Amino acid sequence: MEHKHKYDAQGKQLCCTPQEEKIYTDANAKKLLEKHTDDDGHNHDHSDDDGHNHGSSDKSTFQMFLPAIISFALLMIAIALDNWLPQSWFTGWVRIVWYVVAYAPVGFPVIKEAFESIRKGDVFSEFLLMSIATIGAFAIGEYPEGVAVMLFYAVGEVFQTLAVTRAKANIKTLLDQRPDEVTILENNQAKTVKAETVNIGNIIQLKPGEKLGLDGELLSETASFNTAALTGESKPDTKTKGETVLAGMINLNTVAQVKVTTAYTDSKLSKILELVQNATAQKAPTELFIRKFAKIYTPIVVFLAIAICLFPMVFVENYEFKTWLYRALVFLVISCPCALVISIPLGYFGGIGAASKNGILFKGSNFLDAIADIKNVVMDKTGTMTEGVFKVQEVVLKSEFNKDEILKMVNALESQSTHPVATAIHQYVGEIDSSIKLENTEEIAGHGLKANVNGKELLVGNFKLMDKFNINYDLDPTTIVYTLIAIAYDGKFAGYITIADSIKEDAQLTIDKLKALGVKTTMLSGDKSTVVKFVADKLGINNAFGDLLPEDKVNKVKEIKAQNETVAFVGDGVNDAPVVALSDVGIAMGGLGSDATIETADVVIQDDKPSKIPMAINIGKQTKKIVWQNIILAFAVKAIVLVLGAGGLATMWEAVFADVGVALLAILNAVRIQRMKF
Repeated sequence: MEHKHKYDAQGKQLCCTPQEEKIYTDANAKKLLEKHTDDDGHNHDHSDDDGHNHGSSDKSTFQMFLPAIISFALLMIAIALDNWLPQSWFTGWVRIVWYVVAYAPVGFPVIKEAFESIRKGDVFSEFLLMSIATIGAFAIGEYPEGVAVMLFYAVGEVFQTLAVTRAKANIKTLLDQRPDEVTILENNQAKTVKAETVNIGNIIQLKPGEKLGLDGELLSETASFNTAALTGESKPDTKTKGETVLAGMINLNTVAQVKVTTAYTDSKLSKILELVQNATAQKAPTELFIRKFAKIYTPIVVFLAIAICLFPMVFVENYEFKTWLYRALVFLVISCPCALVISIPLGYFGGIGAASKNGILFKGSNFLDAIADIKNVVMDKTGTMTEGVFKVQEVVLKSEFNKDEILKMVNALESQSTHPVATAIHQYVGEIDSSIKLENTEEIAGHGLKANVNGKELLVGNFKLMDKFNINYDLDPTTIVYTLIAIAYDGKFAGYITIADSIKEDAQLTIDKLKALGVKTTMLSGDKSTVVKFVADKLGINNAFGDLLPEDKVNKVKEIKAQNETVAFVGDGVNDAPVVALSDVGIAMGGLGSDATIETADVVIQDDKPSKIPMAINIGKQTKKIVWQNIILAFAVKAIVLVLGAGGLATMWEAVFADVGVALLAILNAVRIQRMKF
C-alpha cells in the first residue's frame, strides 16, 4: 500500500515533510508516516513495512553508504591535488569535471528529490535548500565546499535512516511474535497449516518452544508459558485446563493442546499489533508544531537568503556579489531544518518503542506528551490496585430461607454477569443448576442484578439495590469491612455474602513511585466505602471514595479537572468508559482480559501491573525531555551560526556542522531513550 499524503482544505500537506518521507521509506518504515483521519476506514492492508520482507526495497548499510564513500574518495583526491601534490594538469575544465563527478553520487539524488517535491507541490523542501546552496557554491568556484556540504548531508541522511531502522526494530520484534504457521490435529493426525486458515474449534498442538498463533482454551491439564511478547514479563505463567491462552505466548515445557476460540484477525495479539503499527499516526502537539513550523520556516529562509545576497547592494560600499552570495549560501545550509523534522518524530517513536518493550502500549505520541504532565492519577480499586480475584468469606442467610436453594438461584443470576464477584460466587457454589429458569433479567448499573425466579423477584447486589426496591434489612453495612452482596427474595431481605479481594503485590510500590513523581492519587470505586477506605489507607492513597455510581465517578473527576489539573484515569476501560473519555489520559488495566479495553483506552498496560503506571509517566517525561533538548540544541546552534554566517564569520564548514552535525547529535540523543531502563 503506497503512502498517500493527506492535505487540509487549503491544500497544505499534513502528514510528512519530503525528507521525512524519503528517510522513512529508505528505512522500510513508510507506514509510520501515515496520518489516519476519522473517516479513512482504517484500512490496515500490508504496506512495505508490515513486517514482511519485500526483498528489493531493502538496502544493506554498505549500499546506503556507497555513494558517500565514492564522493569522499574523489573529494579527498581532489583536495590533495589542490593543496599537497604539485602538478599542472589539475586545472580548468579537468578540475571542474572532477568535482562534478565527486558531487554526482550524493548530489544528483538530492536534486532529483527536490524536483520530485516541486512536482508534488512542495516547493520549499530541505532538498531544494541543499541543492541551491551546493550548486551556488559551484557557481562561485567553491567546488570543494559544494561537494563537502552535499557529502555530509548525504552521510547525515544515511545515519538518520539507520536510526529510524533501529527504532523500528524495537517495535518490529513485537510484530514478529505471531507465527505464520501452526500445527493442528485432524483425526489425531498433526498437520501444519497457515495460521489465518485455522477455524474456531480447531485443536492446535503446541510443542515446547513453539509460539501460539491464535487465542484459545487450554485442553491440557497444565502448561507453562513465556508471556514476554504480550506483557514484557519474562517470568513463566502457568495455566491450567480451561484457562485462556493467547497468541504470542511461548510454550515452555510439555506438549500442549489448545482449542481455538478466536479468529486469527481477532486475537488479542492482532489487535495489539494493529495498535502499535498505527500509534505514530497520532502526533504529539510538539511534533505537529515542528511540522507546521518547518513548512513556514523553509520558504522564509529562502527569501532571507535572497535578501542577504541582494539587499546589501543598496547600502554596502564596495559591494561584491560573490562574497554576499557565499554568505547567503552559508545561511541556507545552516537553516536547513533537518535536525528538527527527523529527530523529533524519532524521539516520540523511540518512546513508543521503549514503552512497547515494557508491555505498555501508547495509542499515539500525543499521549506520551499528555502523560508526562499528569498531576493526578485517579484509579479504580478492583482489578487495578487489587487482584480482582474475589473469594467468598462468609454466607449469612435468614433461617426462614433454604440456604442451598437461595445460593443456587444467586449463582444462576450471577452467571449473567462478568464481574469478578460473580466468578467468586460461582467458584463457591459450583455448577449452575440448569433447572432454574430466570425471567426478565436486568443489570442495574452501580447496584446489581434483578430477575424473576418461580414468579418471585430475586435481587442480588449492594445495599443501594435493597434501598432502591424498598427492602428492609436489620444490619448496618458500614460495620463490615468486606465487600457485601445483599440478597432479597420475594420482597424480603434474605441475607448477605461477604467477599474479599487481595491487594496486588506491587500496589504499594506504585503509590510510592507516584508520590516520588509528585503525582496525587485518588481511588474511586463502586465498592462499599469501608472496603475502599481500608485499601486506600493501607496503600497511602491521598483520597478515596466508595459506593459510587458511574456518574458519581464522572463528577469526582470533573471536580479535580475544575482545579485546572490534569487527570489520568486507570480502570478497566469498559464500565468506566465515561470517566476514561473525560480524563486527559485513559489507562486500561487488563489488556489481556478485555477487547474493549484495547479499543477504549489511550494507554494499555498489558500485564495488569499497577507499577507500570509510574513507568508510563516516566517514559513520557523522558521522551518529552529528549524532544525539548533537541529543539533547544538545534535552535541555539543554528541561531549562533546564522548570525556568524550573515556577518561573514562562518564558512560552509561551520554551516555543515550547524546542519548535519546538529542533526546527528539530535538523532543520537533521540535514540538514547531506546536504551534507557525504566
